[in-house]
Amino acid sequence: MSTKHPLNRRRFLAASAVAASAFALVPGFSASAGQFKHRIRKAMIVGQVTEAALKPLKEAGFDGVETTHICPEEEAAKGRAIAEGMGMRVHSVLRGWMEFNSEDPAKVEGSLEQTRKALRAAHAYGADDILLVTCRVGGMPMPEPWDFDIDFDRGSGHITRVAAGDNSRYAAYIKAQNRATDTSRAAVEKLIPLAEELKVIIGIENVWNNLWVKPDLFQHFVASFKHPFVKAYFDIGNHVKYAPPQDWVKALGPLIVKLHVKDFKLNPDGHGGEFVHPRDGSIDWPAVRQALDQVGYDGWASIEDGGLPLTEFRRRFDLIEAGQ
Repeated sequence: MSTKHPLNRRRFLAASAVAASAFALVPGFSASAGQFKHRIRKAMIVGQVTEAALKPLKEAGFDGVETTHICPEEEAAKGRAIAEGMGMRVHSVLRGWMEFNSEDPAKVEGSLEQTRKALRAAHAYGADDILLVTCRVGGMPMPEPWDFDIDFDRGSGHITRVAAGDNSRYAAYIKAQNRATDTSRAAVEKLIPLAEELKVIIGIENVWNNLWVKPDLFQHFVASFKHPFVKAYFDIGNHVKYAPPQDWVKALGPLIVKLHVKDFKLNPDGHGGEFVHPRDGSIDWPAVRQALDQVGYDGWASIEDGGLPLTEFRRRFDLIEAGQ
């Protein structure tokens, strides 16, 4: 090592300051990015996993994909080979809506079989998990999102109140919610042995299905399985109208297996709103990023959105990961 220009402490600090200033000029760079201990890997949602579908994502800087294409295992294995050959990964399978609360046993069994197919496809794709929405309820009086004030039994998970004051007008909703909790739990428990065998996690998502609409209630439902192959698939944008996403992240903590990324812009009065592109809405992304790091989330996030160039989605994703 040369001793002609010794690097003393003063010179080191000065050089570091200059370097930091230079990097601060780079688009998407955050001086605070280094504070995060955990990484978020960026993905988009695709249908069939083909080279044609993945190539533009690869060129735009995405790490992998989530697929909606639930297919025979042989086809899924080919999709895995294509992705891995391109240096990418199929990280999740989006199964979506099921009818585990149906009063028709045939529909319940049909939903179970569809989920089994998704689990087998995910295994062949090399995916970590499937996204599963167990069921939905509706068609009866229920509180507005901003009026929910839920109390529930910590043993059964049954709700006893959904709003302040007289809950008699919400009796049908309370009954439907509690039935959905019981039937969903029974169905998922039937799927756990296969998930365990395949090493594929069941990621439960609630998507404006009027169920488990508060962080502590959803956390209790997912945690009640007490099983490492049942976790929460958390959609950051879907929960804005009920509570700030960072509150959901803190409540769910290590139960979060994967993330969906989109944004929601609340109306000026905070009541209602519309979905918008990431960073165009009401989400406090720095607070969400900080919360994710605090709970130790290190994994994948799929942008569930369209309408912008892929490079713009990547740029916005990078800013979110950097805590901006």
